[in-house]
Amino acid sequence: MNHSMINSLVSMKGLQQKLDIIANNMANLNTTGFKRTEATFHDVLTTTIQQPTSFQQNGRVSPLGLTQGWGAKISSIQTQMSQGALKATDLQTDFAIEGDALFEIAIPGQDENGQPVLRPAWTRDGTFSLNANPGDPDNLYLTTKQGNAVLGVNNEPIRIPNYHKIKVEADGTILAFNERTPGAPAIPAGQLKLVQIVRPQVLQQMGENMYTVPDTIDPAVGDVIRVVGTDANNPEAAKLAVRQGYVEQSNVNLADEVTELMLTQRAFQLNAKALVSADNLMALTNSLRS
Repeated sequence: MNHSMINSLVSMKGLQQKLDIIANNMANLNTTGFKRTEATFHDVLTTTIQQPTSFQQNGRVSPLGLTQGWGAKISSIQTQMSQGALKATDLQTDFAIEGDALFEIAIPGQDENGQPVLRPAWTRDGTFSLNANPGDPDNLYLTTKQGNAVLGVNNEPIRIPNYHKIKVEADGTILAFNERTPGAPAIPAGQLKLVQIVRPQVLQQMGENMYTVPDTIDPAVGDVIRVVGTDANNPEAAKLAVRQGYVEQSNVNLADEVTELMLTQRAFQLNAKALVSADNLMALTNSLRS
């Protein structure tokens, strides 16, 4: 296989992966809380072929040597955490975050001994609901659509007493009001735990708009995630706000994705034509007779 065929083959493989990424973004255009992903390319290998000294002529200032590449491949696939548009639903258990934070939830997992444990995960999808827990008949628990518990700042699930409706403040504080006694004072029901991702490139997508970090990375380390404090003077907390009765839409821009799709398809076609041309030249060479 000659250099042209290797170059085209390697590049087409990376471009096919990018087409799959674009297709996934477009398929989730209307998925609540979805964050688009994008691919970054880099050269596989670049070498310089030295030319004979006879190529050096009087008046020629360009250096001797021919740069030779071996195609390009995807170096990283990163999640773009930019905020999507907010959509009003008027449901008391729908929440959206203004800012770059995420909700923390608990998902089932296993420790190093194979024992069941709850692991932290994060999401921007605030389509929550109140569900009963057989072990606690006096309360309802705030959960995701998949049934995972939404955590508060105390790392405990958010519990709402039965027959109470909730109101969420901008800082994530949840107040429960007794529907049977309208004049009764509100009961504090906790505060939503919000975290900011310091290094989004280490996030792993789990599906269903949930993210986690690899087992080799401790999520408690400050250079991975940062818990947004409750201090009103905290500048990071001041940039965030929880909106009740809203959900965040996907941050996918259809026009941008279609444009990127066309450019990637043209690049794929160019490499495919180069591959066909190299094959035709090899066939022509093999057909020559002395």
